[in-house]
Formats: sequence, C-alpha cells, structure tokens
Amino acid sequence: MAKRKVTVTVEMKEIEVIIGKIMRIGVIFAALLMICGLLLFYTTGKSGYPDNVFPTALTQVFYGLLQLKAYAYMMAGIFALILTPVLRVVVSIYAFWKERDFLYVYITTAVFVILIISYLIGHR
Repeated sequence: MAKRKVTVTVEMKEIEVIIGKIMRIGVIFAALLMICGLLLFYTTGKSGYPDNVFPTALTQVFYGLLQLKAYAYMMAGIFALILTPVLRVVVSIYAFWKERDFLYVYITTAVFVILIISYLIGHR
C-alpha cells in the first residue's frame, strides 16, 4: 500500500506540472494571437469586417484567420484564453480518476458539463 501511495504522489506531481504548463502555454498562445490581430489591425488599418461587426462563431473566426482578418485573430485569442481553464478542468478529471478520488471526478465532471452547457446557451 505504501508503494502505491508514493506512485500516486509522484504521478500527481507530474500532472500538476502538466496543468501548470497548459495554463502558461494557453495564456501565451492567446496573447500571441491577440498581438497578431493588433499588428494586423495597425498595419492594414482595417478590421477585416464592416463597421461594428466582428466574428463570434468558431467557423467565422476560423475563416477569418485564413483570410488574415485582424478581428478574427483577436477573437481567436479570446477563445483560446477561454479554452485554457476548460482544458485544465479536463486534465483535473483525469488526475482525480488516476488518484481514484471519485467524488472529485464527479464534481469536476459536473463543472465541465456546466461549462459546456453555459457555452452552448451563451453562444445563441
């Protein structure tokens, strides 16, 4: 039993490091996307969209990225920033599962489901 506890502890420390990396990489990636959008906006002087219009759907953002539209890059950065903690929740579900702490698996899964539902409701 003591050997299992040591293995779980080492594994949990590795997962905590992975979660930290996900958070850092997600924030840096989001910032880079937003900076690219800002640079596109200042160099072209255009947002890529008509006045007071910006992409809100993921498909609009994706096509805007392909067409090098400044606002699409900025929105992609915002989406990446929102997605970063969601990925942390997914990794936490895995970590609690590996630790066999099923109460927290259920709680974290409920949080994940709430996040998905709120995205779907808020996207309308």
